[in-house]
Parts: sequence; C-alpha cells; structure tokens
Amino acid sequence: MLFALMAYDKEGALDVRKENRPAHLDYLDSTGVVKQAGPFLDADGNPCGSLIVLDVADMDAAQSWADNDPYAKAGLFRDVQIKAWKQVIGA
Repeated sequence: MLFALMAYDKEGALDVRKENRPAHLDYLDSTGVVKQAGPFLDADGNPCGSLIVLDVADMDAAQSWADNDPYAKAGLFRDVQIKAWKQVIGA
C-alpha cells in the first residue's frame, strides 16, 4: 500500500538537514520501500521539508519507517503527516 509522508523542517534547521543528509539518503536506499522522494523548497531554493512515497504494508509500517529516518532522529522536522495515497498517473 502506498503512503505519502510529508515532513516540514523546523525554522533555521538547514544545517541539521545538511549534516544528516548522507545518513538519510542511505536510509531511503537501504530500506527498499521508497517509491519517490524529494525535498520541498523555500523561496530561496533551499530544502525545507520532504515528500516521500512509501510502499509498505500499513500505516504502522509507514509510521515506523518515518520514526527511524535519520532526519526524524536528528529532530529536523516540526511536523510530519502520513496519508494513504493512491497513484493514478505515472508508474
């Protein structure tokens, strides 16, 4: 089942994001459940959040994945939302 994870960075946390990016990218790659991922950008073009589409069994698995993301463990996010998502266009 697909889930969209939308995470929004805390104000002034760009350094936290940069410091933890290698571990975050390794996590995305190593878990094998990420279908799409990328950052939200602020007006200056800097990353300020994340959109990640996960293919996992259920909401509990999506939440567990989110909780173990190195960005989450580093305290980067001010808010995280996870919603079941249905892909209609694209493959």
